[in-house]
Amino acid sequence: MKCLIAEDDFISRRILNELLSPFFSCDIAVNGEEAVASCRLAHAEKRPYDLICLDIMMPRLDGREALRQIRALEKELGVPANLEAKIIMTTAIDDAKTVFDTYYQGGATAYLVKPISKTRLLTELRSLGLLQ
Repeated sequence: MKCLIAEDDFISRRILNELLSPFFSCDIAVNGEEAVASCRLAHAEKRPYDLICLDIMMPRLDGREALRQIRALEKELGVPANLEAKIIMTTAIDDAKTVFDTYYQGGATAYLVKPISKTRLLTELRSLGLLQ
């Protein structure tokens, strides 16, 4: 399976990569623009991402806008809902409005607050059907 880690913080990128690489082939994006471009390329190559871990606060294009653009791309390409990428928003922000805007209105599949523990991440991946 294929995963995109979109995270501007080096340590957070490294931790997510270490946690996910036993299960996924991981690509890295350091901002929202790179994340959207990576998704376009993955679809063009007919190898879309199964999982995208998308930080909310990133430079150039934040995670919420990247999420909107990725979901718009999937819609434009006619990707059926059951084949859309599972998108986990990751953030240090733990407030109700951010959760509502991103998770419920933005089309995110899940939402995890940093620091992300291995147990919590693997539990979420299992609940999304990405791990046994």
